[in-house]
Amino acid sequence: MGEELREEVRERYARAALEALGGDGCGCGPTGCEQGAGFGATVYDPAALAEVPDAAALASLGCGNPVAVAELREGEVVLDLGSGGGIDVILSARRVGATGKAYGLDMTDEMLELARRNAERAGVRNAEFLKGYIEDVPLPDASVDVIISNCVVNLSADKPRVFAEMFRVLRPGGRLGVADVVADDALSPRERADRGSFVGCIAGALSFSEYRRGLERAGFADVEVEPTHEVADGMHGAIVRARKP
Repeated sequence: MGEELREEVRERYARAALEALGGDGCGCGPTGCEQGAGFGATVYDPAALAEVPDAAALASLGCGNPVAVAELREGEVVLDLGSGGGIDVILSARRVGATGKAYGLDMTDEMLELARRNAERAGVRNAEFLKGYIEDVPLPDASVDVIISNCVVNLSADKPRVFAEMFRVLRPGGRLGVADVVADDALSPRERADRGSFVGCIAGALSFSEYRRGLERAGFADVEVEPTHEVADGMHGAIVRARKP
């Protein structure tokens, strides 16, 4: 079942990337996580959007702006899980400066092509895009300072593995700044599925308490899961913060 879901996600995001690469001009943007307001480029402030190529903004399918809460500092190494068209990698690369680095990880060839093109257009030289899965990050242990992600963790069928990989690649003292869709604790998995599809970033969402417990079991401390806006009945865009001791 996990492989079937992964392939469904990959196909949907490949189509989104091809729309952005093709520049179809329809003005509607690609189809991905968006369920209406609260998804895509609308969650970024105009100043941030001015820093990236239009194609990067068009391909934005997330539910928040993790760069705005990650408190990135000069010289840090940042990893974006599920980097899509590259908007958060480009913004992160500029925040950490020439002495820092921003990695983007994505499983979709079309998104990687789009992201690399966007980074080149943006004149960003300290970004690198890797092909792989968020459940199996192709980076060494303790190699990054900050992990960001934008409405991607909910798409994984093996979230404990994702949390374990986050913990593994972070250096001691490293931190998370993740935007994701999170469900009210009262909603059952069936009720979450009734509100939207898995690939639409709804059915696969964890509840607030499940998210906290999952990160704590992986070893994280100071876990915070804070709602920012409602995306469906009982479903919220949220910012997730945590620290590796």
